[in-house]
Amino acid sequence: MALKCGIVGLPNVGKSTLFNCLSSAKAQAANFPFCTIEPNVGVITVPDERLTRLAEIVHPGRIVPATCEVVDIAGLVKGASKGEGLGNKFLGNIRETDAIIHVLRCFDDDNITHVDGTIDPVRDKEIIDTELQLKDLETIEGQLAKTQKTAAAGNKDAKVLMTVLEAYKEVLEKGKNTRVVTFESKEEQDAARNLFLLTSKPVLYVCNVDEASAKTGNEYARRIEQLAAEEGAETMIIAGKTEEDIAELESYEDKKLFLDELGLEESGVNRLIKKAYALLNLQTFITAGEMEVKAWTYKKGWKAPQCAGVIHTDFEKGFIRAEVIKYDDYIQYGSEAAVREAGKLAVEGKEYVVQDGDIMHFRFNV
Repeated sequence: MALKCGIVGLPNVGKSTLFNCLSSAKAQAANFPFCTIEPNVGVITVPDERLTRLAEIVHPGRIVPATCEVVDIAGLVKGASKGEGLGNKFLGNIRETDAIIHVLRCFDDDNITHVDGTIDPVRDKEIIDTELQLKDLETIEGQLAKTQKTAAAGNKDAKVLMTVLEAYKEVLEKGKNTRVVTFESKEEQDAARNLFLLTSKPVLYVCNVDEASAKTGNEYARRIEQLAAEEGAETMIIAGKTEEDIAELESYEDKKLFLDELGLEESGVNRLIKKAYALLNLQTFITAGEMEVKAWTYKKGWKAPQCAGVIHTDFEKGFIRAEVIKYDDYIQYGSEAAVREAGKLAVEGKEYVVQDGDIMHFRFNV
């Protein structure tokens, strides 16, 4: 399931440093704008403690975690929507992603230059938002010009699209992102989705702070949290330079000791990966056996046959039923046989909506 999160922000806010921590692919990190020209793509492993717990019971040959893709996109600058700073290329890279991780510089450091000379994450957020909004407005106005005549002639689909376009145009002209707009009907929702607008993508605002602020954040981050809440978006705090130091430690024990000293239970990178996975509306079901304990990725809300198809298309075509064990039950009873004996194994049909962490076994016939 090739869904991607794009890491965006102004130059020198810590995007490539963060990408390097997230991914085994290493983006160049340097103290000057446009260090990243081509987008770097990395496949990241989704941390999941459930797999480890299950492996301790099943003793499989291997553990296979879920993954998702992140893309490190070059820093945007003011005027990107008009082509400044290779803007059209960068905006095109964002359009190809499914969700946005927007990194904001929330730390002071005289040794790292800021493209605008001063530290102001609210201004930085507005610069990126404005460029994306202007590009979306250009898209909307182009679609309106094409659709008006068809809608006036009575075409039903065109009328639906006009409703969507006008709603989006109104919010964009007020300087807001289109993700704040919701539509009631499925027809309108489909029309909105097919526009592939930049500001309709789900976003996570990442406040890149200094080490001293890694646990509680700082005033810069609190200002972003307030703005994000107004548009229904999530935020998180991460100390990029600290995460880079943690990533260089080889042993789990050394990393744990470092985190303990900072008063953190989990690295920021692990928290960010989990949030990115959720931002893409992804969840995990699990298969557990002697060969492997494996996490399988599916879209939240999918039913059992669709999830069976993630393993193999034949599983979906010939789906008969799914045998489902809840993760907590597996841990409590200690084996599949014990779960069955306790009457905790559920047999589900085609309408079953798979839940995150379900341990699945599919019956099929082709």
